[in-house]
Amino acid sequence: MKQALRIIIFVVLMGTISGVLLVGINATTATRIAKNEELKLKSAILDVLEISYTKQDILDVFDKGIKVKKSHTYIFYESLDKAVAFEFYGPGLWGPIHGIVSINPDFKTIRTLKILYQEETPGLGGRIAEKTYLSQFKNKEFLPKIIFSPSGKSKANNEVDAITGATGSSRALEKLLNETLQKNIDILKG
Repeated sequence: MKQALRIIIFVVLMGTISGVLLVGINATTATRIAKNEELKLKSAILDVLEISYTKQDILDVFDKGIKVKKSHTYIFYESLDKAVAFEFYGPGLWGPIHGIVSINPDFKTIRTLKILYQEETPGLGGRIAEKTYLSQFKNKEFLPKIIFSPSGKSKANNEVDAITGATGSSRALEKLLNETLQKNIDILKG
């Protein structure tokens, strides 16, 4: 009986100490985490709008070169040359995909695309986040829609190569981009 009581007291004591430590660590790091997330988002927006910056001047460059526009629940980031960037979220094959896309002032071509987060299969669908794969989207027309063609078969100005062996991830990204681009163009033009 004494042994069981000692174990219960030990478990309760360790649980309490661990809980207090976790709450304390969370309280002391929450501000830093939020600041890092802000810097990550702002640097990604500057990247897709092709605005150069350094680690030291991200916030200044963002504040001087980006106009933040809000429409309903959507946020748009406009550069001085009138290109517009916005975030996109949606389901991939294995998990969520989160990225940022910028469109040129003509409102019909993609400037740049960047994937911030994805859970696709490493080496296959995960290639959607690789810079070399994303570079093929530059200056591609997305109206009426962007089309993912079999690898090496894209010819039209609205076609990009899908990832061989990752058809599900390619189709998920295709659907996500087309839906997001169309919805946001309607808002921007309307």
